[in-house]
Amino acid sequence: MNILFVADPLESFKIYKDTTFSMMREAQRRGHRVSACEQIDIAWRSGERVTAEVRDITLTGEAQAWFRTDGTRRVELRGFDAIVMRKDPPFDTEFFYATHLLGQAEREGAKVFNKPQALRDHPEKLALLEFPEYVSPTLVTRRPEDVRAFQAEHGDIILKPLDGMGGMGIFRVRADGLNLGAIIETLNREGTQTLMVQRYVPDIVHGDKRILLINGVPAPYCLARIPQGGEVRGNLAAGGKGVAQPLTVRDREIAEALGPVLAARGLLLVGLDVIGTSLTEINVTSPTCFQEITDQTGFDVPAMFLDALESLAR
Repeated sequence: MNILFVADPLESFKIYKDTTFSMMREAQRRGHRVSACEQIDIAWRSGERVTAEVRDITLTGEAQAWFRTDGTRRVELRGFDAIVMRKDPPFDTEFFYATHLLGQAEREGAKVFNKPQALRDHPEKLALLEFPEYVSPTLVTRRPEDVRAFQAEHGDIILKPLDGMGGMGIFRVRADGLNLGAIIETLNREGTQTLMVQRYVPDIVHGDKRILLINGVPAPYCLARIPQGGEVRGNLAAGGKGVAQPLTVRDREIAEALGPVLAARGLLLVGLDVIGTSLTEINVTSPTCFQEITDQTGFDVPAMFLDALESLAR
């Protein structure tokens, strides 16, 4: 197959942990041809098809110069057997526009994973609203008074922006409410920005678990991202320690309930975030943790992903 990865600049990859790199490596190992581009490279012109300026690459196996560019070309996206959308968050306006261009490419015959419409329909923080039975007490609002009432009811809370990533902009306020006003001002910007508030889950000390769903099926291991050094954030980008572990009964219950629903909507790869027994986020833009789980358990997550991609693309 010819596979195009729409991703961040290749030069920025940290290949010892990058999930997109692990996908590319497994694809090349299987004999597939690998190409890459960025969102900025995709264009549509009236009377023509959606195209992109792509780089055809070969992975070298080296740690530094990890890829070689074999050539660049402008090509119609429908000419690829599969397009894997792997642009990292945030879900901003440029990401939104890119999904529309990829949606047009779909109408022209391209196969895009995750499906562009599904990416738009499932913003990371808000997708969980559909599954309240698995969620700890949560509030989404622009009204500061709603936040204060929620904190008065639940005491220990977490506040986060809807467009954050990697743990950025997450605050904890304890039962005494210390500094709540300043945090609301920072995130809410005088009522102009919606934010999410959740009851603090003490089980965060055991990790914020990333559960991977591939075509609706959970990988048998998750990655518990454990906060370090007094942090409340377990995100690896915020310094959390990743520890792979088997899914618990509750983890599997959540995964098996959501998996078929999300897969039917065109979400090939989903990352569920679970703290304790509560679902906290549904990640669809660029879920990670493939390499950490594979390295620690021996379970080949990239192979599971490529098996599913091959099945759906053919």
